[in-house]
Amino acid sequence: MPELPEVETTRRGIAPYLEGREIHEVIVRNRRLRLPVPEGLENALVGSRIGPLSRRAKYLILPIESPTDGAPAGEASRVEGEARRALLWHLGMSGSLRIARLGDAPKKHDHVDLVMEGGAILRYHDPRRFGFLDWLEGDVTNDRRLVRLGPEPLLPAFDDDRLFDRSRKRRLAVKPFLMDNAVVVGVGNIYAAEALFLAGIDPRRAAGQISRERYVRLTAAIREVLSAAITQGGTTLRDFVSGTGEPGYFAQRLNVYGRDGEPCRRCGRELRLVTLGQRASVFCPNCQT
Repeated sequence: MPELPEVETTRRGIAPYLEGREIHEVIVRNRRLRLPVPEGLENALVGSRIGPLSRRAKYLILPIESPTDGAPAGEASRVEGEARRALLWHLGMSGSLRIARLGDAPKKHDHVDLVMEGGAILRYHDPRRFGFLDWLEGDVTNDRRLVRLGPEPLLPAFDDDRLFDRSRKRRLAVKPFLMDNAVVVGVGNIYAAEALFLAGIDPRRAAGQISRERYVRLTAAIREVLSAAITQGGTTLRDFVSGTGEPGYFAQRLNVYGRDGEPCRRCGRELRLVTLGQRASVFCPNCQT
């Protein structure tokens, strides 16, 4: 499932082909995604321009500027809600957004194309159809799917006090606690496991029984793991590719995720598999306490 680094890698990959460019055509081959593709989307988008792309958690936000807006696309790396009209895109379990060119034949699970001026095509591919795109009007940040989300882990709002303060009196194991999007967004199964390993914390420990000092270390580990994953283009475990068709290489750096029964790269002891919050979790019983 694409997590924060994969979605951010996608945003960075597709942005140069979309920002400030006019939409010439919208092709919908299959409306039956997790949410049906909105009726009339084709007519609503043609002739508009796409503004600076942003990301919130695992959602991609494509601001839609009408032809009369006229403002050129600017810096796209910030997360904000200035757009009054936007496409909200979620990749679900198996979705990907890729850049194709005119003449590139669609594949079986290529459901939606945005054909841009200059010939680039934003193509949505999703074999399991758990992703969606939705049409938003008004302040994007007020959308029900975004309004209750916690802070972005790579922005200052995710400070050294956040995890400790939110964890007090919580009996929940620390790994599913980290994966709660109301606590912090984008720390999914892969990256929670890796961050806990770097911080030396047993994923089974109750969130409320971990000291502030250890949470400060965990906060730094989360930033380190996510930043490294973005630099490596995300993690390709099955079928993830970036917006330009490249796989993610962070899988080669995984210390624990998916390595149950293998030796720990730090101490050599056998890694152990447990189930937490109905999710598989691998850790080192020697290095993580």
